[in-house]
Parts: sequence; C-alpha cells; structure tokens
Amino acid sequence: MTDTQLPTLDGAEFAAADQVFGERLETAQRYVEHLATTGIERGLIGPREVPRLWTRHVLNCAVVEEFISEGASVVDVGSGAGLPGLCLAIARPDLSLTLVEPLERRVIWLNEVIEDLGLENVTVLRARAEQVVGEVEADYVTARAVSALVGLLDITMPILRGTGELLALKGRSAAEEITKARKKLNKYGAREVDILTAGADLLEEPTTVVQVKL
Repeated sequence: MTDTQLPTLDGAEFAAADQVFGERLETAQRYVEHLATTGIERGLIGPREVPRLWTRHVLNCAVVEEFISEGASVVDVGSGAGLPGLCLAIARPDLSLTLVEPLERRVIWLNEVIEDLGLENVTVLRARAEQVVGEVEADYVTARAVSALVGLLDITMPILRGTGELLALKGRSAAEEITKARKKLNKYGAREVDILTAGADLLEEPTTVVQVKL
C-alpha cells in the first residue's frame, strides 16, 4: 500500500486527534499506518475501512479515556486490532493495559505494533476472556464489537471480581441491550448502569458507551 492510500488527518479530525493524543499524536499516526497496511494484509481491518480509520475507529475508541481514572489498570477483551486497547494505551501513558485476544495471528500483529510504537504500558495475552479470570487485575474492562451486552457480561464481570467498571462501546442498540440484560446485570450485582457519550465536543458522531459499575 502506498502512502497516497493512507488515511489523511486534517481539519476537524486533526483538531480532535491533537486534543486526544497530544504529544503522542505521531505515535497514533503510526498506529493508523499499521492498521491501513499490515492490518489489512493480515485481515484485521477491512480495506473499505481505510478512509474512516481515524473517525470510525481510532478516535471513536480513544475518547473513551475520559471515563478512566488516573493510573488505572484496564483489561481490553477481544482486542482484535487494538480497538480500543491500543488507542487507550497511546492516549493515556499513565494507564496499564492488558489486551486479551484468542487468535494467534492477531496477537502476533499486536505485539509487533506495540514493539514498533515503543509502548511500555501494554501487554498482550493470547487467551479467551474466561481464561484470564484470576490472572489479571482490572479497575476497568473495555470491549468493542465483542458481543451483545447480555453475553458480554459473562466474560467481563468475573475479571472485575466484584469491583470496578465495564466500559462497553456500543451503538444505537445500547438501551435495548441493557433492557435485555437486566436479569444478568442483577445477577452480577451491578450498582449502576448508564449510557454515556464520549467525545461529544470533539467528534461529529460521539461514542456511545454502556458503563456498568460494580
């Protein structure tokens, strides 16, 4: 893939990226280049996603950092191409990120990108989320495009071990998913369940997040 095919960053997108990533914007740009090249070559990202890598994917994920407290530990389940895990690791060097991904080819790619970007606050575990219960500690668990909330709770709540928050990146179905998951939410002792909006002042289409507090 040539440079001319890489997604451009200008105007409102640049302003948003500059605010979110600050002095690590260049690192974020290199991450997007990885997504647009080897990420497509290895099947982690579809080629049609290239023009909207910044808006639909990287910025969409990174703005969730506004809901995460300073110095927190975060486990990102089903991390795939590092969305949202690597975005958060770049935007917030104070966080400790663990990316949980079962597919070997994705794990290899993630580790290559992490090494190239020099990210020291993130590690990758090749495992299913159920397999890391008791092995990792998390103040927050994040997930994007993993499953509907009712199923997602079963693979994320045990990681939190009774305290912390799930931040699930969702779309317009968020309220409906909460309704369908109400019994499961009660089962796991959820104290609060809210639909939050991230990046409202930065993005044309802000990010919808279901926040579950234990």
